[in-house]
Amino acid sequence: MFESEGAILTELLRARSLVGEAQLAEINEEHERTGKPLSQIIVDFGLMSETQLLEALAEHLNLEFVNLEGMDLPAAVLRAMPSSAARMYGAVPIAVAGNAITVAILDPYNPHLVEELSFVLGKDVHLALAPPKQIEAVIARNYSEESGSLKDVLQDMETQLSKTDIVDSVAKSGAQGAAALEDLANQAPIVRFVNLILFQAIQDRASDIHFEPFEDEFKIRYRVDGALYEMAPPPKHLALPVISRIKVMSNLNIAERRLPQDGRIQLNLAGKQIDLRVSTLPTQYGESVVLRVLDRTVVNLELESLGMPADILEKLNELIRIPNGIVIVTGPTGSGKTTTLYSCLKRINSIETKLLTAEDPVEYDIEGIMQVPVNDAIGMSFGRALRAFLRQDPDIIMVGEMRDLETAQISIQASLTGHLVFTTLHTNDAPGAVTRMIDMGVEPFLISSTLEGVLAQRLVRTVCKKCKVAYEPTDAVVAELGLTKGDVAGRPFYYGKGCLECNETGYKGRKGLFELMINSEPIRELINMRAPSGVMRAKALELGMRTLREDGIRSILNGETTVEEVLKYT
Repeated sequence: MFESEGAILTELLRARSLVGEAQLAEINEEHERTGKPLSQIIVDFGLMSETQLLEALAEHLNLEFVNLEGMDLPAAVLRAMPSSAARMYGAVPIAVAGNAITVAILDPYNPHLVEELSFVLGKDVHLALAPPKQIEAVIARNYSEESGSLKDVLQDMETQLSKTDIVDSVAKSGAQGAAALEDLANQAPIVRFVNLILFQAIQDRASDIHFEPFEDEFKIRYRVDGALYEMAPPPKHLALPVISRIKVMSNLNIAERRLPQDGRIQLNLAGKQIDLRVSTLPTQYGESVVLRVLDRTVVNLELESLGMPADILEKLNELIRIPNGIVIVTGPTGSGKTTTLYSCLKRINSIETKLLTAEDPVEYDIEGIMQVPVNDAIGMSFGRALRAFLRQDPDIIMVGEMRDLETAQISIQASLTGHLVFTTLHTNDAPGAVTRMIDMGVEPFLISSTLEGVLAQRLVRTVCKKCKVAYEPTDAVVAELGLTKGDVAGRPFYYGKGCLECNETGYKGRKGLFELMINSEPIRELINMRAPSGVMRAKALELGMRTLREDGIRSILNGETTVEEVLKYT
């Protein structure tokens, strides 16, 4: 019954002769350009109203269409679905008869929905369609975001899974042990608990979820806007079934607990497609697991949305349109380098250019770009991928990271033979990128003739707009930023007091700080002379480069971030 949204809606539009092929192509083009759901575009184009589309879709998929507006849902029916499941799956129970339950859903395109809901609810599930706003209203009204739901699930886990059961399962060896562990991982309370943890993390806009077993406790932490927050920890003996559940979801070897493993989970949460990268690490007290959350709906790959100062944006736009050369984005792990590179690629991605990327791993799929995952385990290194790229007739190449001399040399060779190469490096500032390449063993004359520009960046947390408070900075604070009272000119600084909106942190969201060094003639001469990065930095500043700290000060004066954040990251 289930196919992808695109396939179903295309079939539906054709079956009802609602559009010609030209208009269908236009709809798909709009979908690729904006990333909006096809259903939204069909309504925007005025082909059908939302209700007409849902009714037609229900008929097409052989599902019931219901209008929840005037429907009185009995408490007994609503109780048939736990609050956590209703919010996570974007689903509302509308009828219960014996062991069967009818559920109105937000996402009719998820092929695993029936199976998962049947498992979580322990009933035969029949699906129905209803207007999304009505489903969301019923969920908001009847299924509050009580943190109790996590406590309830924990209690369920403890009552249904005793410590003895878990110890017995672990004691079994070989294939029998693996089967016992898998049974444990597939128990309803464990499934509900892991699903709820993932749901909560994604609700809170977490970028990473850490599961960490220690000697006496099992910690679960989220990273939101670069800072880690701890959740209520589950009992220590549940570490193994919870981690085994994640390994089952990501198709990892559940019996292998002595070696690191990498996997991937694709989830559909309340109609949103979420990608999770999974990494396990054997530790003294069991496996530690980190999930990297890639929520495509949150990332905006438009260059303008990165928050660059206008002059840097203008220069970067010029840099990415040159025919050949190397452009480097530099900064520590998690400073948004990949997002910047993707935004640059998206800007210049057109039908006339062939774009190839080598990434470890591929984080976001971009239409029209050939993306190659690097895998050192099978010998598919950056160097090997790059050599193969040069035989693929590319115009633009992106190398996820310039890790060694081999990658640097092939990148230079590619730029000398008429290709534009984008890559990243881990250095503290823009001039440091040159020193780093020389340290790798690259000849300075090759760097000076191929390098076009280096963009250094950091991510700082932005002040929560809901609880933003202005204050007058003290002389000490102003001096710490390297300014005088006159520089600040009586402008207020801001901090976040902490509110529900930002989880009492005072911060919500992040923005970039940028430093762009253009490789002009004076800089090229210094590179050829192997000048230290300090000398190069002084020359770049003389030629008009603004430092990360200066960009940070601009963000403080604009009321976007705090003094603490800028001092911490620049």
